[in-house]
Amino acid sequence: MVCRNPSAAAIKLKQIKILLEISHSGEIMRRYFVVNGFDGALTMLGLIMGFYVSNRVDLAVVITTCLATALALGMSGISSAYISEAAERRRTLAQLEKAMVTSLDESHHARAVIWIPWLVALVNGIAPLLIALIIIAPLWLARSGMVLAPGPLPTAMAVALLIIFLLGVFLGRVGGTFWLWSGLQSLAVALVTVGLIYLLA
Repeated sequence: MVCRNPSAAAIKLKQIKILLEISHSGEIMRRYFVVNGFDGALTMLGLIMGFYVSNRVDLAVVITTCLATALALGMSGISSAYISEAAERRRTLAQLEKAMVTSLDESHHARAVIWIPWLVALVNGIAPLLIALIIIAPLWLARSGMVLAPGPLPTAMAVALLIIFLLGVFLGRVGGTFWLWSGLQSLAVALVTVGLIYLLA
């Protein structure tokens, strides 16, 4: 008879799942991912549009600026989410201990106070960083010699618009509204942003 012991990774994943369930953090992480992903996509779109309507700028400068902005968004997302979530989790645990008139130091609730803020913070920071990297990928490809028919900047803007539309579609599905309408609403915000930047240039 073969004894099948769960791997350490499987045990960790199970523990994380338990912590997410008791802390009701799944919805929070999903919301953070979409909201901050939208911010990252819109920021990149605005930045690239600004370069597009200005005088010719070296592609290396555009990439460096976009990458620096993406990293700043990621670090800002991680730090701000961790500080706020850690404070909220500690407050919730204190209220629960007060209601139960007992210490919960060895409970899943106490572990959630330690781990959930980090998980939420990572999602909050990775979302804009990851989406920004996808958007500026055409710029890297053009820099490496690949010929993009509309040009690197219009291609990157098209990717940003597509991602913004898809994020809107996702929100529509989660919220139970018509996915196309939700996607078009998000896209309209992006197009208005592009239009305002063009008028101000």
